Amino acid sequence: MIWLVLTLVVFYSCRFLAQRVKHPLSNPLLFSLLVLIPTLLLLEVPYETYFEGNQAIHLMLQPAVVALAYPLYAQLPAIKAQWRLLLSACLVGSLLAMLSGAGAALLLGAELELVAAVLPKSVTTPIAMSVTEGLGGETTISALMVLVAGLFGALFGYPILRMMGISSPIARGLAIGSVSHALGTARAVEEHHQDAAMSSMALVLCGVITSLLAPLVFMVFS
Repeated sequence: MIWLVLTLVVFYSCRFLAQRVKHPLSNPLLFSLLVLIPTLLLLEVPYETYFEGNQAIHLMLQPAVVALAYPLYAQLPAIKAQWRLLLSACLVGSLLAMLSGAGAALLLGAELELVAAVLPKSVTTPIAMSVTEGLGGETTISALMVLVAGLFGALFGYPILRMMGISSPIARGLAIGSVSHALGTARAVEEHHQDAAMSSMALVLCGVITSLLAPLVFMVFS
């Protein structure tokens, strides 16, 4: 139980701090990682031991993701009215996310195994790891890239959208959900209920689209 208690204490302490520090980088997840990772390394605690102690939190992940369907249901009439536009946006977002990640990896001289791990970076971890495994990539690197993409979207997504003058909840939600999956969607929930609905929808659709198209995109690079 010590690792579960430690995780909760660190996260809620970081959340308390983040709520008072008005800065794009003041994200409780980022702060928590900066505290927990050095602590585990200093105490020489294996990740498997830490993960086992936090099984209760891990089990809550699935119902938490399912709960994101509520704002989606609340915006169902708007979704039905614009389903062609929304589907097209998610298709383009998924393709650009895969092409940008894989293209950048190749330009930096990465081997195909690493390209396969980077390609599905903008979808949720279970889907990304499944896609990466099917392409012959390293799943642990894939999980890391998903975390990086999610954190980047959660930290910088809204500042970038504001800088570009994008104020439409539909556009913001689709952009965040397409690029930074569940972590970005959690940030969208804090911003606006319509942002959250669109981001939830993009999270699901982009996961499905990526699963279907990733092998074809990977063939282009291989």
